[in-house]
Amino acid sequence: MSKGTLYIVSAPSGAGKSSLINALLETNPTYDMKVSVSHTTRGMRPGEAHGVHYNFVSVEEFKELAEQGAFLEHAEVFGNFYGTSRLWIEQQLDKGIDVFLDIDWQGAQQIRRQMPLAKSIFILPPSKDELERRLNARGQDSDAVIARRMDEARSEISHYTEYDYVIVNDDFDVALIDFKAIIRAERLKQDKQAAKYSSMLSALLAQQ
Repeated sequence: MSKGTLYIVSAPSGAGKSSLINALLETNPTYDMKVSVSHTTRGMRPGEAHGVHYNFVSVEEFKELAEQGAFLEHAEVFGNFYGTSRLWIEQQLDKGIDVFLDIDWQGAQQIRRQMPLAKSIFILPPSKDELERRLNARGQDSDAVIARRMDEARSEISHYTEYDYVIVNDDFDVALIDFKAIIRAERLKQDKQAAKYSSMLSALLAQQ
């Protein structure tokens, strides 16, 4: 069995990375795939479930895990801690499951240093105006929050050169096709095909 691939997916807020990941998992059953479930110290929101949306832990538990080196990356965001479990990621990859990490460029840098075989994908909006329109259309944030997200977007986008692949999410269906193409191409690489078809290759190469 070939190992799964760890995919780092980053984008400014509103570019559509979460929607693309969810659509990929729903419409591409050919391969085993999962989204990483992060640990967090923030409170559980209505509709969320432990182990599904996040692994909810106390600040003390989180800090203890961090000291033990349990996280591939972790950060404090607006007073709450978030971290990616090293053990869970490694277990899934060993089972041949592709894992997607929805993280920012800073987390991506931490992951790359520890898992250099990870593949990274950056999702771009087609324009600033369209990004702002999408943020407003969500109806979740105040004008001040949207303005802050737009400022953060410029910083986030400046790191696109650090990624292996770039997708422009102008037309969602086209962006999803591009996303699927990346995953399929990675699965068709020689080492993964050799592991998947080892018996067949042995038979093909056997002397008569």
